[in-house]
Amino acid sequence: MRVPARPGALLRVSAVLGACLALLTTLLVTFGAGTASAHGAVSDPPARQYACYHRWPNGPTQQMATEDPMCYKAWQTDSSAMYNWNGLFREGVAGRHESVIPDGQLCSAGLAHNGRYGAFDEPGNWKTVDRPAQFTLNLHDQSSHGADYMRVYATRQGFDPKTQKLRWSDLELVGQTGRIATGSTTPVQVNAPGRTGHHVLYTVWQASHLDQSYYFCSDVNFTGGGQTTTTTTTTTTTSTTTTTTTDAPPRGCSATLRTTSQWNGGFQAEVRVTAGSAAVSGWAVTWTFANGERINSIWSAAATTSGTSVTARNVNYNGSLGAGASTTFGFVASGTLGTPSLTCTAS
Repeated sequence: MRVPARPGALLRVSAVLGACLALLTTLLVTFGAGTASAHGAVSDPPARQYACYHRWPNGPTQQMATEDPMCYKAWQTDSSAMYNWNGLFREGVAGRHESVIPDGQLCSAGLAHNGRYGAFDEPGNWKTVDRPAQFTLNLHDQSSHGADYMRVYATRQGFDPKTQKLRWSDLELVGQTGRIATGSTTPVQVNAPGRTGHHVLYTVWQASHLDQSYYFCSDVNFTGGGQTTTTTTTTTTTSTTTTTTTDAPPRGCSATLRTTSQWNGGFQAEVRVTAGSAAVSGWAVTWTFANGERINSIWSAAATTSGTSVTARNVNYNGSLGAGASTTFGFVASGTLGTPSLTCTAS
């Protein structure tokens, strides 16, 4: 004889099944979102959302409002734009960038993801980093998607990022690559002569794994510079001879270090290496830790230590730098960073 199931038992079974389904759904959403968002961004010079997160990883503060008002506004508008600094992309563009991304919405990829990044379209006093006319732009390709191509544009002289929203007609192509099978960092050589002051760099990264197009606005202060050319003209009764000589200073480089994040017992730092007025084929940066710091991991450089002294040398893809060009490497260390003095040696 069949015994009917008790109502209480059925309710308990239903509750257990419901909890299991909820847990499975949560796991799928969590891992799916994590996978979807783990892409990348231009890290040097930093894209606006990348910079706002890495300068202020703990969110908006009064100090941010005073020192970095555009990032403060962006954090308040949508904090998820910073926590998802690596998710600024559109799918299925198929190379039609100028027709899909409207003027005035270039920095947000046409208000991608329901306008999450819309604050980055706003003109204003965005913090800049200094760059010469020629330098190396770096993309942090977090998932090693690779690139079908990358294109870097710079605003034309006369464009004012403080008052004007970015349009395609404001841009001039200043760097590009073909297909790249990348590691964690993808360098692009930029040549943007004839510019001084605050400009916007606009990078289009066409990822190779899918038809995903990424769009990044970076703020730079072009400092000019470069080699000095002297022209001497000698005239005789029969001919005129012009001799041009270029002042080529000795090969050299400089390095600066900044902390990108810190926590109890450790920190992450970035070192920028910049060639002098002559190209270099390799570099090494040396410094001494004074507070017992210890490097746990390093990328885009190879480090050796001797006691408290550290020497970081270029790897195969970032040793050659054009005149005035830059590259970066980073590391995670334990301890509390002091104020080490860096020495850069070029070859």
